[in-house]
Amino acid sequence: MTPPAAPLDLLLLPSWLVPVEPAGVVLKAHGLGIRDGRIAFIGPRDQALKLAAHEVRELPGVLLSPGLVNAHGHAAMSLFRGLADDLPLMTWLQQHIWPAEAKWVDEAFVRDGTDLAIAEQIKGGISCFSDMYFFPKVASERVHNSGMRAQIAIPILDFPIPGAATADEAIRQGVELFGDLKHHPRIKIAFGPHAPYTVSDANLEKVRVIAEELDAAIHMHVHETAGEVQQSVEQYGERPLARLARLGLLGPRLQAVHMTQISEEDLALLVESNSSVIHCPESNLKLASGFCPVERLWQAGVNVAVGTDGAASNNDLDLLGETRTAALLAKAVAGSASALDAHRALRMATLNGARAMGLETEIGSLEVGKAADIVAFDLSGLAQQPIYDPVSQLIYATGRDCVKHLWVGGKQLLDDRQLTRMDEQQLSATAIAWGRRISGHHE
Repeated sequence: MTPPAAPLDLLLLPSWLVPVEPAGVVLKAHGLGIRDGRIAFIGPRDQALKLAAHEVRELPGVLLSPGLVNAHGHAAMSLFRGLADDLPLMTWLQQHIWPAEAKWVDEAFVRDGTDLAIAEQIKGGISCFSDMYFFPKVASERVHNSGMRAQIAIPILDFPIPGAATADEAIRQGVELFGDLKHHPRIKIAFGPHAPYTVSDANLEKVRVIAEELDAAIHMHVHETAGEVQQSVEQYGERPLARLARLGLLGPRLQAVHMTQISEEDLALLVESNSSVIHCPESNLKLASGFCPVERLWQAGVNVAVGTDGAASNNDLDLLGETRTAALLAKAVAGSASALDAHRALRMATLNGARAMGLETEIGSLEVGKAADIVAFDLSGLAQQPIYDPVSQLIYATGRDCVKHLWVGGKQLLDDRQLTRMDEQQLSATAIAWGRRISGHHE
């Protein structure tokens, strides 16, 4: 006889359970059991109720899904939210953001800005995010303290940045941080050459060598605008993606962020190399950078994930809202109402993001053995009725204010809309104080 399994730490009994894998499935009258931070049971409610559990939570009107994965952002830039709106990308960067960063960004800025971003993301149902910003060691400490999961991409540029005077120094810091955190259960270090136009061939080759040696991901803004592609053709005689291919950077470890410009040759390179694309529709819309052809990529077999980008160009870190925008935009761009349906949109915001970061065996779907990264959406409100397809309702009729609970690795970070580890009033007060300093209003 097999000995009885140890009691579950927690049994959740929602109205709907959407595992994401297998695709398109909605389980009704099912339970999900968590033990030691992992999913230990998924099955019919009557079976679930026979199991011993330290805690049982009835969740009527609630849809359980994998925690959302925000595959691209600059967390600490939440302190620049709304600073330079309604401007094109290069004007926004060169005349506003880069000077503000040079003046204000230090370890304290990154600490407070990352905390603000983490709290906003937890409240929006995000359990894992990718961050690419200065002082990555500080950001990783904030992630560690928060209980969240993250990929921290080390920013690498040809010119001095806050915290690193040269690309070599940034790479060296990245290698050190990678070593320090390689056994961390929730943090992965990646390398983040900023963009093809800010990193030379020589430095890109260094990144490739290090990433191969450490088996680390490469996270990079690529083909964000038509101007970037044009400039590369003039300077190198090739499109940025072709240049990255020549330098050996394409592959399953590459996360190409934005990709609003995709030729047939670009598409072939992405497919052959098995690179992932990170789609940031709202930032691209706001900066008028262009449209990533998501449906075309998806049908070709490219892994497409979704990201919010930073709060300075979005201006929120609302991945549920981002996913809705992605689904609507995909239809307009493809000229097809059936492009990127609700179930695929949710997959893009969960399992595809996990796959892009190399975390698909750990998170991104609700499967026995995976980490218990789970979000509970409350669909009992007036604006969600009546419910024919709860996933459609989630994507097209639900805002992030419906996020009720969030668990990462079985630990609850949001309980009935309240942060369990962070002080919301303190976070607001700190952000307001930064806003006054940056705008020059000393009171």
